[in-house]
Amino acid sequence: MKIPAIKKLVESYSLPQLQEAEAALMEEQKPSIEIGGDDEGEQLTHILASIYIKEKMEQNNTPFNQALRDFSQRVRNSIG
Repeated sequence: MKIPAIKKLVESYSLPQLQEAEAALMEEQKPSIEIGGDDEGEQLTHILASIYIKEKMEQNNTPFNQALRDFSQRVRNSIG
């Protein structure tokens, strides 16, 4: 997971664009937007993170850094 790639997605694309890219990746198609990452798994991680963060920012007026921390905590909890 690369924070700069996630931040770029959040800043550059709308929520519907990110969701379309997620759907394309899930169907093993090439997304219409540029997603940083070493492989499709990392790209999917970046898309999922950016969707979560963008939703949190829009719904709760949460700053990017806090939304990113919330996502990271969520990931740690699911692994731990």
